[in-house]
Amino acid sequence: MSSTPRRPRPASLPRRAGRKLRRVFGAHDGASARTLVRPLDRSRSRARTATVLGVLLTLAAAVTAALLGYRATARDAAADRARLHPVVAVVRSVDHPTATTSGRRTGGYRNQLPAEAAWTAPDGQPRTGTIEVRHTAVAGSAVTLWVDRAGTPAIPPTTRSSLVINAVCAGLAGFLTVTTVLVGALALRLRVLNRRADLAWEESWARHEPRWSGRTTSSPGGPQDD
Repeated sequence: MSSTPRRPRPASLPRRAGRKLRRVFGAHDGASARTLVRPLDRSRSRARTATVLGVLLTLAAAVTAALLGYRATARDAAADRARLHPVVAVVRSVDHPTATTSGRRTGGYRNQLPAEAAWTAPDGQPRTGTIEVRHTAVAGSAVTLWVDRAGTPAIPPTTRSSLVINAVCAGLAGFLTVTTVLVGALALRLRVLNRRADLAWEESWARHEPRWSGRTTSSPGGPQDD
């Protein structure tokens, strides 16, 4: 009975990812290769690998937080849409900034201006009051106004595009903040390791250079040639 050799099983995903990270950041497989790697080189490789893993984890956490934040604010916006009602308000007069004797306008430039308007409440009762309208509105303009069941003006629900933008900005801000801290910590770690490597090289050079160059150092109290 002939037996066919079994094909080797492929390496697992974590093992393949570890091999790629070691290959990218200078870590080598095999005992012979590890003997040629200095401890400082291993420390540099570990610092870079830890930073990359930290950035990847931060990215995953930022995406998760953005999604959770979007869902929470979307629920609040949906609740506001169920509680409020959009009505059409007719502008009666707009309180535009007035010019002074020097030619300047009081109140400065504003995109929203107070205006007297009239609208019909959800229960059918007429309502009047002061609302905020765009600076381009004039008497007789029709604007959309969000009111509650009693007809009182309320803050409009957040739009879907605003929810997405807010979630993306919040996640991106958190990701950039943590990434900046990780990169800064890596830079400090590498600076310390490089300084340590320079000191070790100077000590090694001072110890071996006389033998390589054939120069010998004489002791302060030793005999000297005439």
